[in-house]
Amino acid sequence: MTSNEELIEKAIKMQERSYCPYSHFHVGAALLAKDGQIFTGCNIENAAYGPSNCAERTAIFKAVSEGVKDFEAIAIVGGPEDKDGKPTIEDFCPPCGVCRQVMSEFCKKDFRIILAKSPKEYKVYTLEELLPLSFSL
Repeated sequence: MTSNEELIEKAIKMQERSYCPYSHFHVGAALLAKDGQIFTGCNIENAAYGPSNCAERTAIFKAVSEGVKDFEAIAIVGGPEDKDGKPTIEDFCPPCGVCRQVMSEFCKKDFRIILAKSPKEYKVYTLEELLPLSFSL
């Protein structure tokens, strides 16, 4: 069974792959499917902003594109880059509203959202806690 710490470590590695030349804010995510598979993602920006994609949605869309739609948890890390352009983690990085809505499309209310500063310092929320009264069919 994959631990919260393992997911966080994978999210931190993905933060390094972030493409964020405009915000300079690096985000990484690691999504755990119910079958044990892990799908990762990073934020990918675009000069037009609209075509940009968050790390969380990158991971979810990768999973769905591979036929996986049953999820257990996601770990998210994020932070500004340092003076050398390397990602940092200064605080917890909650998912944006768009990502929360995408999670509500594919995840149950008890889906775990792990916000981390490190593999040892993290908080766990349910989707219902971060998106109460969500819009869904």
